Amino acid sequence: MTIFLRIWLAAGMACAVLAPPGHIVAADAKALNIVFVSPGKTGEVYWDMVAQTMQAAGRKLDAHVEVLTSERNYRIMQELGYGVVARADKPDFLILSNEESAAVPILEAAEAAGVKTLLLSNTLIGEDAKRLGPPRAKLTTWLGDITTDLQTAGARMANALIATARAEKWQSPDGKIHILGIGGDEITPASIARNAGLKLAVDAAPDVVVDRMLYANWTQSEAEQVTANYLSWAARKEIRPAGVWAGNDPMALGALRAITAAGLVPGRNIEVVGLNWSEDALREIKAGRLLLSDGGHFLLGGWSIVLLRDYADGCDFADASPRVEARTSAITRDNLASVGDLIKTRRFDRIDFTRFRAKAGRCGRYDFSLDALISSLARADGAGE
Repeated sequence: MTIFLRIWLAAGMACAVLAPPGHIVAADAKALNIVFVSPGKTGEVYWDMVAQTMQAAGRKLDAHVEVLTSERNYRIMQELGYGVVARADKPDFLILSNEESAAVPILEAAEAAGVKTLLLSNTLIGEDAKRLGPPRAKLTTWLGDITTDLQTAGARMANALIATARAEKWQSPDGKIHILGIGGDEITPASIARNAGLKLAVDAAPDVVVDRMLYANWTQSEAEQVTANYLSWAARKEIRPAGVWAGNDPMALGALRAITAAGLVPGRNIEVVGLNWSEDALREIKAGRLLLSDGGHFLLGGWSIVLLRDYADGCDFADASPRVEARTSAITRDNLASVGDLIKTRRFDRIDFTRFRAKAGRCGRYDFSLDALISSLARADGAGE
């Protein structure tokens, strides 16, 4: 055996320890330090789960993830971001979410400091997008963004409501299917996309009417109030409400409370859909009161660590595109058993994040689907038995 061949085999064995066969791993792969500035509040389920999947992925992929929480205050978010890029010992990567367009000055400060950044969930929009262009254009340290196709999610949610209403013949006296839409807000990219999905589905359904498109600031209490007001209005107008489309699970839960208080039976004579894959929503799905919860986008946290690990090891996700889009999926009573326990327990270490890394020769190509997630859980559970 030649010296060259022995070296080549030794390197291959070292790589095999770090990742499954076929995955890209640099010979000098090192532990990564990553900071995530979360826009959410402490205890806010969605952003907590984003951070938890990041840290679980970090444990599998040799990356330490530090989480800083902005408490839903964009000024705090910016202060935290500035503080990170000003550190003497800078992280390898900084992850931000462009809530309320607050990430832009941090991105610019990171560029000046040479800190590589990734945007998660909300990317640049409007004038910011026009001024700065795509990732790696004017801001070379802005590596890219990872988002979800929330417009498709919004449309899928609406289509499920429409299909059920048609099957159950829940038309009003005017022959139309009447729906209430509850959005989170009118300015956040994630909300705009979901709302656009609802409109897309309804525009393609001439027998469907969205009576009201109201906004509840993502909260259960406000959604309960706007739903109660809508149901009262519908009763006065002799309209038979067929469903409530809610932009997230807390708002869907608020709608359920108002519906029950009005004497209706969710799941029997009206349907509600939400988005988030929250534990409370899955409980309502199991009980038959909530039609579905779309989502899985909290897993963007884990997927972001996969991207950055690959990038650090020489497999640049931008080989396909600097903009990675992961699909969401709907959880219904049919597939609840597959992922319900994972969400309830938040045992995200059950996910074998190494399986999601890019294969050799396919940098930037990822399968972050629900089927792939379920498969990784099954294999990880089997490996531990």
